[in-house]
Amino acid sequence: MGDRKGESSTDDPQSSSGDAAPTGILRAFVEAVPTPTLVCDPETLTIRAANAPAVDLLGHDRGTLTLMGLPDLGENDVTVSGESIADVAASAAAPPASDGSDGPIERFEWDIRLGDPGLRVDAALRAATIAGEEWLVVGLSDVTGRVAAETDRDAERRLVDALAETVPLALFRCTEEGTLSRWNGRLSSDTGYEPESLSGRALTSLFDEETSGLVSDSLSRVYREGEPASCEAQLLTRSGERVPYRLSLGPVTDGDRVVGAVGVGEDLTEASLREERLAVLTRVLRHNFRNDLNVVTGFTGRAIEAVDDPDLVAELERVVDTAERLLRLGETSRKVERLLSQRPSPRPVALAPAVDAALESLDPAVRARATVEVDVPEDLAVSAVAFLPEAITELVDNAVRHNDADEPRVRISAAELPSESWTSLVVADDGPGIPPAERAVLTGEETPLEHASGLGLWYVNWIVTAGGGSLDIAESKAGGSRIELSLRAAEGNPPEDAELFTLDDVEGGT
Repeated sequence: MGDRKGESSTDDPQSSSGDAAPTGILRAFVEAVPTPTLVCDPETLTIRAANAPAVDLLGHDRGTLTLMGLPDLGENDVTVSGESIADVAASAAAPPASDGSDGPIERFEWDIRLGDPGLRVDAALRAATIAGEEWLVVGLSDVTGRVAAETDRDAERRLVDALAETVPLALFRCTEEGTLSRWNGRLSSDTGYEPESLSGRALTSLFDEETSGLVSDSLSRVYREGEPASCEAQLLTRSGERVPYRLSLGPVTDGDRVVGAVGVGEDLTEASLREERLAVLTRVLRHNFRNDLNVVTGFTGRAIEAVDDPDLVAELERVVDTAERLLRLGETSRKVERLLSQRPSPRPVALAPAVDAALESLDPAVRARATVEVDVPEDLAVSAVAFLPEAITELVDNAVRHNDADEPRVRISAAELPSESWTSLVVADDGPGIPPAERAVLTGEETPLEHASGLGLWYVNWIVTAGGGSLDIAESKAGGSRIELSLRAAEGNPPEDAELFTLDDVEGGT
């Protein structure tokens, strides 16, 4: 290193009086700096002084550091971006500007140690005049933690991106203003827009004028109430095609504040076509089924009138009973189709009027056969779908039809459960009970040949569960069946605010 800048030619750079002055001044300079700082010879990059924070950060004592060159500190002599330390230092040590302003500050990141634990520093190099001579001042800060966190975030983001591209649905994120900030390839494919065209685009702009308001309302609910929301709308593709689309949205929060939304989009084209074709097929089959069975019952009835053989009459009557049972099965399937297609939402229902509506819609011949007792308090209201009266009708109808007594007895009772959050509605009879084959449809134990026999119970169960309730089957005190519907109590239990449904309401799809 020679004896430039007053440096002695002895092995100890601080041993001569000629070198002690510069070294002491440099040391005093760096010790006045609170952050890790080094002073280097701008030509040789030899470290001439280091403060205590630099010693702690780099893990070398001052004596060792002042025997090293700046490039020797790192795992290699290049920055993270690939520039050599010597070139960066040369740029920092360039002569000051002619106007006397300070020289440039060169910043870079540098891996001092690799492995675990590693050490990456953010370095700032600047030429400075100290005691009348030019030196290179190096400021250091530890950025290892930040880099590790960024690495973890990058790994998580790559994982999320990989998952998002694997899911066969459109996934996206919106900013607080409702504009797209991230999305997967499926959204780009569904909309027909190139990825760069989606950036910053309002989510609502992807839907046609008639249904974009539904999307806007759902977004508003997410941002305003912080709750998930969903809707079905018409996606308007770049080519102008309208696609039935289902959106499910949820909030992104920062503390108590909603700062964005995430969403899932699903193209319903195939599902809509499938549902439409199944609906047509069902209607055609049910129409033909009903017409043909009416022919069977008509001709069989005439045959009964024309024969005198009691045994043959009994067999023909069984044919009629079977045909009528199949007709009722077809009617139940129609009701099931309507329930599943409308996907009704729960709402407050006054229970006593619902039971009255159920009994009014009962087949008059069935109603005339039985004694039906009703004990339902007028002040009870439950949360249920509009089809609840039909479920009650189905239960009473089954209780009477499958009872061989001369005068079947059915009791309908309701009471608020001790929790006050639930209401129990019980339909009990004195008949033979529900056959095991029909009970089995609710437990998944039925065989393929038994599927249709319990369709009525399935219908009741779907209606009850659609409102958040449950169904239980037991034996009544009279030895017949006891079916209990556990229904959620309407919030506040206000019967005067509950809606009164009739069979016309249900047929209208309300």
